[in-house]
Amino acid sequence: MRLNLKQLEAFVWVADLHSFRRAADRLNTTQPNISARIAALEAALGADLMTRDAGSVRLTGRGQALLVHARRVLDATDALIAAADNRDLLEGTLRLGVTEMVVHTWLRDYLRALKDQFPKLTVELTVDLSANLEKELSGRTIDLALQNAPFSRLTSGQIDLGTYPLVWVAKPGLLPAGHVTLDDLAQHPILTHARNTRLYEEVTAHISGRRDLAFRLVPSSNLAACLHMTADGMGIATLPAAMVASDIASGALVQVGYDWVPEPLHFFARFDAERSGRIVADTAKVALATAQAYDQKK
Repeated sequence: MRLNLKQLEAFVWVADLHSFRRAADRLNTTQPNISARIAALEAALGADLMTRDAGSVRLTGRGQALLVHARRVLDATDALIAAADNRDLLEGTLRLGVTEMVVHTWLRDYLRALKDQFPKLTVELTVDLSANLEKELSGRTIDLALQNAPFSRLTSGQIDLGTYPLVWVAKPGLLPAGHVTLDDLAQHPILTHARNTRLYEEVTAHISGRRDLAFRLVPSSNLAACLHMTADGMGIATLPAAMVASDIASGALVQVGYDWVPEPLHFFARFDAERSGRIVADTAKVALATAQAYDQKK
């Protein structure tokens, strides 16, 4: 019985995800198909690769030893495809996680670039908070995260995408023209990002020294909602300048002349360089090129 790449791919994903079901989801197939591939691989190799106990999967000693070689075969296949320089050979699914700021700036350009460079690559998109994307990346639920620091977990692949400054914005006429004070800001609800984000924590820390003022913080996991509520005069907000540039240009919002803003958002393309295929690193490089091109257009 001969080996094939689908068997090796199933073996690697079951080993990484510790689950036949999750490996099936990741490879867009069924759990019985994954079981059949593993069984055929074990029969071909004449070795038990893993044990299954009450829903959990553990590699045998032989499985641990052969996993290294299985990865090498898949890596060599990626290298062969890259050397052939045939885009039609680059197919599969990229599970991409991005934050909302990316959605409202250069995500569309990025997806177009991916379609142009990898026409047979399918992109499954997740939009979430950076902290949640970090968990999904660690659990290999997504392949590539375009997210902002800080991070609590290390990853072996990381490309710096640059920083994005923040600005205070409000509906025209809501605040005095020119320089405004913290007392002025306290007259209105402050619309900010969700409670477990750095943006929320920095705004909270900044206003905490003025206990004589009754601030009303309104956190939201959706920055677009913050933007729309701000444009409707329901409060003021500090948001990425790139995200609100068109609204300021159209007059829907004005930049508030307050002398403090949170630190810029620092974005990275993050992935598991040790276990992911070459295509993931290549798509991270495309993200860098797209982010740089967007910055030059501004």
